[in-house]
Amino acid sequence: MPVDRFLLEYDDERSGGFEPLRFVRPGAVVVLGLVSSKTPVLESRDLLRRRIDEAAKFVPLDQICLSGQCGFSSTFEGNALTYDEQVAKLRLIVETAHEVWG
Repeated sequence: MPVDRFLLEYDDERSGGFEPLRFVRPGAVVVLGLVSSKTPVLESRDLLRRRIDEAAKFVPLDQICLSGQCGFSSTFEGNALTYDEQVAKLRLIVETAHEVWG
């Protein structure tokens, strides 16, 4: 597809595997939404790194980015996360990205 960026939600089992990433054209950026904004449970950094490594089997690592699954208020009422839980998830994304990409 002639697009520059794919923003994909991969925060749960329903999302499926990374196999379709093999069709991403060279140079296109793939933003992996691996951190859920729907639940306060903090994902493990090891799990995120494993998932990034798994995606890198189908698209080069330098074309991958890490993100939250969606905004923290994906419904009118918002999701049941406190401010501190949201900050923890954002911090996890930043720290994991620094570990993976420097």
